Amino acid sequence: MLRSLWLLFSQVVTVGLALLFLAAAMKPEWLTAPSQALRQWTSSSPIQTTERPSDRTVARSEPATPPAPLTQPGTSTDANAKATSPAAKPSQTVTPKKDEHAVAILSYSEGARRAIPSVVNIVTDKQPKLPANHPLLNDPAFKRFFGNQAPGSNPQSGTRRPAASLGSGVIIGSDGLVLTNHHVVDAANDIEVVLSDGQRVRAKVIGSDPETDLAVLRTDKTNLPAIALGDVEQARVGDVVLAIGNPFGVGQTVTMGIVSALGRSQLGINTFENFIQTDAAINPGNSGGALVDTQGRLLGINTAIYSRSGGSLGIGFAIPVSTVKQVMDQIVANGSVTRGYIGVEPQDVTPEIAEAFNLPRKDGAIIAGLVRGGPAEKAGVKVGDILIEIDGAPVMNTATMLNMIAQITPGSAAQFNFVRERKETRLKITVGKRPKANPRPAE
Repeated sequence: MLRSLWLLFSQVVTVGLALLFLAAAMKPEWLTAPSQALRQWTSSSPIQTTERPSDRTVARSEPATPPAPLTQPGTSTDANAKATSPAAKPSQTVTPKKDEHAVAILSYSEGARRAIPSVVNIVTDKQPKLPANHPLLNDPAFKRFFGNQAPGSNPQSGTRRPAASLGSGVIIGSDGLVLTNHHVVDAANDIEVVLSDGQRVRAKVIGSDPETDLAVLRTDKTNLPAIALGDVEQARVGDVVLAIGNPFGVGQTVTMGIVSALGRSQLGINTFENFIQTDAAINPGNSGGALVDTQGRLLGINTAIYSRSGGSLGIGFAIPVSTVKQVMDQIVANGSVTRGYIGVEPQDVTPEIAEAFNLPRKDGAIIAGLVRGGPAEKAGVKVGDILIEIDGAPVMNTATMLNMIAQITPGSAAQFNFVRERKETRLKITVGKRPKANPRPAE
């Protein structure tokens, strides 16, 4: 009896495996359909599960919701949701969307696009010339975009040669105002401004300031694309900047670098110095062009480079937009710049001088000389006094002293604090009007 049952069981199992093999070979979908139905039933049925190893029991009173996937950079959250949905097909693939913001920060094309229409080329019929005693002509380290030759002369023949392109400029007002360097248009007769689209318009100088090397032109054309002004006070060392100009006359060019330093002074370039230093490539022809931030806003006017060959070595200087605005407003209103003046010859207090003369301070400006009959002498200032404050603001060196006095309206009185024989002395000085530019920086 048992033997008969065993034989019957073996035959049934053998027939069943044979049928299963045939179904798998001929109709495989018959075998996958039940498993899919089982998975759908288990995913939609309220169940209780016990999680290990934490032994936490989670009661599900409604269909479970799969957790939101972690969003990787450049991947759409909606796309991830579709890829992990129970209804998604196994063969469905999701292509991550490109992160447009991440791509945008790798390009500064938008800032350049905004600023480029506002940068122009300046063309005159004469080469600019500098005074014979200008420090740039005697210092081989500093060249003002003219290489190793004196501007306005031919080194071989000694004769004057006409200029094809002298420098760059920036449209500062839609009414036709263009800002450039003083040395670009100095001694020029006819001036033409070449716009970024190739248009040529005539221009004339309405005023210039040799002590900051700035000049303002007015063109015959209005409704020009004026550049937006930036806030140089918000600029930081390491910020990306763009230099726009016409180097070597090859055409409008944009170069990129960073702010290398702020407040550079005592370089012997201008009387009033507060330069932005940058490593953006600046070459002959960039003079008077724009230094802008990544949004295309003006931070400064490119004015000089440090070079032994006339080309860029990665050390360029721009006049900050704060100085540019002060000078431009006065030139537009009065045709010239008026500055305060007290008639002294200052000298920095260095640590060596402070130690040698046993001075109480290592900052400030020593009064090394006085102009006879000048405002300072009339007020009682003596040689050897150390100027430490003007109207409560500290004087760190001669550069800050010159800038602070220059901003005082001539005819007004200001409080000056000095150290005299190791004691503080307060004097009220009626500030005078600064005379025309001197050959060297001196108050």
